[in-house]
Amino acid sequence: MDTLLKLAAPDMRAVDALIREHMDSPVPVIPALADHLIAGSAKRLRPLLTIAAARLAGARDDACLKLAAAVEFIHTATLLHDDVVDSSELRRGRVAAHLIWGAPASVLVGDFLFARAFELMVDAGSMPALEVLARASRVISEGEVLQLTRSHDLDLSQDVYIEIIKAKTAELFAAAAEAGAISAGASPERCRALRRFGQDLGLAFQLVDDALDYSGDAGTLGKNPGDDFREGKVTLPLLLAMGRTGAAERDFWVRTVDRREQTDADLERAIVLMTETRALEDTLNLASRYADSAKAAIADFASNSWRPALQDLADFAVARRA
Repeated sequence: MDTLLKLAAPDMRAVDALIREHMDSPVPVIPALADHLIAGSAKRLRPLLTIAAARLAGARDDACLKLAAAVEFIHTATLLHDDVVDSSELRRGRVAAHLIWGAPASVLVGDFLFARAFELMVDAGSMPALEVLARASRVISEGEVLQLTRSHDLDLSQDVYIEIIKAKTAELFAAAAEAGAISAGASPERCRALRRFGQDLGLAFQLVDDALDYSGDAGTLGKNPGDDFREGKVTLPLLLAMGRTGAAERDFWVRTVDRREQTDADLERAIVLMTETRALEDTLNLASRYADSAKAAIADFASNSWRPALQDLADFAVARRA
């Protein structure tokens, strides 16, 4: 994705300046805690997507910049809340903020960042973009709650799981791209196409992350590998493996995922079962299909520098499997 990063570099410098400006607060813990997490995001994929979608749709002004900064604040706020809910130890390769400042401060700073996001959206002056990002904030929250209520459900279906990650992860990718297109004055058809690109890109990213939790390392993930298993999270590799091992391994999955009674050797056994049943391979293959769908969604756009750069981003999403 080097080409995309180079194309967007001037815009992203301006977005970073907006982020820094709006992180400021007379309450010292707010900028300190926010900076701890935001500074760990090297690529800023979601605001990058807003910028790239706007430019692909023909934007020549800076109307997309405030929306891109708002997208990053929404994303960061959800991460702060997620880490408290999940008791995560690492985020973006750093110690999770709640372990340094405590859970109450992390939740409240997340709320502060949500408020800043909405200030930026209002300042951007686009009611349709505000509607898209406000709806995304609501859908993300619904996805988080649905995942929380079904996180240890061994009978979760693949369709329901896809709906969870579509809400929890892909919705912000979709809204980021759609808001960028709206800021460029794109037609409804073009806005829908870029929304589809963002949604399918987000699904590809999440599914690869699901697989990497069982096959990656901390450097790739920005968190400890195996965290999903240790937390009893039912993700697609786990769903596929459970369905394909059947009654023979039911007691193992109930003990480790439902009751979370785990030994040091259980994660390795789970990985072996996922490998033997091709659960990891099929999760990655599904991610590739979503990446292909994302690329197809923007195939009819003018072939300027931004279209192949965005299509390369879809390839990057699944190239992380290596």
